[in-house]
Amino acid sequence: MGTSQYSSSFGRLQSISINFLSKDFIQNILKANDVNEMIKMLESTWYGPEIKRAASVYQGPELLEVALNRHLVEVNKILLEATPFSGKNAVRAYLSKWDIYNIELILSSKSMGRTITETESLLISSRNVPAGISAGNISHDEMKIILAESGVEGVVDKLAKYGYGVILMKHLEAYQKTGDLAPMMSALHGSYYQKLLESLKFFQGDEGMIRELIRVEIDKKNILNLLKGKESNLDKEIVARHLVEGGKISTNELLEIYGVKNVAEIVGRIESYFKLGEALEQYKTTKSLIDFEIDITKFINTTYVQKLKNIALSIGTIFYFIINAEHEHENLKRITYGKRYNLSNERISSMLLS
Repeated sequence: MGTSQYSSSFGRLQSISINFLSKDFIQNILKANDVNEMIKMLESTWYGPEIKRAASVYQGPELLEVALNRHLVEVNKILLEATPFSGKNAVRAYLSKWDIYNIELILSSKSMGRTITETESLLISSRNVPAGISAGNISHDEMKIILAESGVEGVVDKLAKYGYGVILMKHLEAYQKTGDLAPMMSALHGSYYQKLLESLKFFQGDEGMIRELIRVEIDKKNILNLLKGKESNLDKEIVARHLVEGGKISTNELLEIYGVKNVAEIVGRIESYFKLGEALEQYKTTKSLIDFEIDITKFINTTYVQKLKNIALSIGTIFYFIINAEHEHENLKRITYGKRYNLSNERISSMLLS
């Protein structure tokens, strides 16, 4: 894979990068009195067109949620189009995370008996744009058909023609007996990471940093599941079903760590991988595991994501832009959440990823 084929990609990405919101703008958004004021401020940015389109149907926090989701899809579509042929498989594999997000959302809504209108606005999709931009498999209209199914069984049946359906069907009988979606979700996530790592096998030599990034993301997911399990006092066997293979920390080591007494002791045992002392102190006050997620994500951003920017004319720069678009999307969602639930600006700021 010659570097020259990434020259035009890099040019397109550079032109996109000027649209990212500055840190100063994010701080101004943070000072907004409410979500409606946030929306007015964002109308003059690259979120403006999606805000305008969504305003005919939605308003308030739901309007912003829809606009942010649809904007992210459009950005991912542009980034995928800018990726040379040799890198498209890896980018598609990474972006299939949104297919899984949507499937998880739909299955959860069906399990809880929610309506189509309550769920559709939350999908990471937009009209005539594939919901996950993975391989163009599941269009928005197809998602609506799937949403129209009356229960989990119907959703799984409709997904049978996609690769996801095969994975889900293996665990459908267990769900019917227990009502627990966890085995289905765990299987989907495990398959996702396996395929993603396989798509990033070396063919030029500049994918190593991305592979390490993905492995640490698996560690983050696994550690958060340990913390959730310990906080809820779950049996080790239940937690084991939620762990994903392929991280830098083996699942056997993670399960051995889970044998300690509490969240604080888990944090102490993983100190050689992630230093979460400050997050632990915050957790003692807030009792929210999001503090650990934020600290691990910030570590990953500094140690891995920022370095991707420096791998010139390679797939690394593609991933750098994709992940930065996700971080901006997530930060705006967290500010929206904070405004909606009257959190202090200091608390909201502590939740931001960068």
